[in-house]
Amino acid sequence: MLSKTCLLFLIVYFVPDSYGQRAKKFFRKDYHYFEAFDSFYKIHLIPKSWSDAKQVCTLEGATFFYPENTDEANAVLSLWKKTTPSIKWLWLGISDILVEGVFETVDGKSIDEVYTKWFDQGIPDNYGGNEDCLILDIKGTTNDYVCDVKSYFVCKKSRQSLEWNHQCNMPNLDYIYSQESGKCYKLHTSPLNWTEAYAICQVEQSYLAVITNHREADFLAKLTMSTPKPRLKGKYSRGTYHVGFHNKLNEGWQTIKNTPINEDLWFENYQPVGNDNGECGSMFFDGRQINIDCGTKSFFICEHAEVGLIEPTDVRLTAQPYVGGGVDK
Repeated sequence: MLSKTCLLFLIVYFVPDSYGQRAKKFFRKDYHYFEAFDSFYKIHLIPKSWSDAKQVCTLEGATFFYPENTDEANAVLSLWKKTTPSIKWLWLGISDILVEGVFETVDGKSIDEVYTKWFDQGIPDNYGGNEDCLILDIKGTTNDYVCDVKSYFVCKKSRQSLEWNHQCNMPNLDYIYSQESGKCYKLHTSPLNWTEAYAICQVEQSYLAVITNHREADFLAKLTMSTPKPRLKGKYSRGTYHVGFHNKLNEGWQTIKNTPINEDLWFENYQPVGNDNGECGSMFFDGRQINIDCGTKSFFICEHAEVGLIEPTDVRLTAQPYVGGGVDK
């Protein structure tokens, strides 16, 4: 009887959360909802290579857009012409990167199952031997192109796939709520440099964690200890985590919110003079703050605290694949 009661509680408590949010037809403030396709769309205005565009959509909890049919293509074209008519072409989530000549969508559909309107006869032609990714121009025609070229792109999120982290008021379920601070945190375990980490947090509509007191420091220290540990190869700083403070402007150590940092949180109560050993902020696994070279790769912690729409940031990623998950000391 107890197990049935618990099951009933789980159904009542968790299921309405997702369905309730779907009923609101809201995903993120920077996405536009189309009733006809029951989906959300965002035109990204910072050009990316095809692979980086795909990654950004994934980080936002969406998918790399391709039109399912002519109606959806026309709807996105209409939004495009209305909001950003100066853009002449966009990446589509279609390529033949895996097998030459076999074009598939990012979720494995054959190109024959989705919208295409080829620019000319003989297209796709793999001109130069390296055109593996598809583009859509503002006239609605498609063409193959070099994947490394940077261009604009669209991300899509279907309403039926929408899940909601109600404690953190965001679609990202990986964020953990802290009752002490009233904020939410996510520990990223793909080593990036400080600037890349800063940009990834912004993609998630968050920012590098700002530690204001010892309680927050203790919570983040426990977070580093409780997160599963991945096995990663490569050179990165183990046991340190990029957080939200710096001295990049040579104006003294300050948070990314342009506020003074809590000097009591320095490792061994020692505040560095100038930029010796680095001008970016990090913390040890015990929650104490240290400075670090901005180019050093490390795990990092993002913070979400009921922020509004964050302006887009140019996410410049290294060639290392991005993965989520645990901590390696």
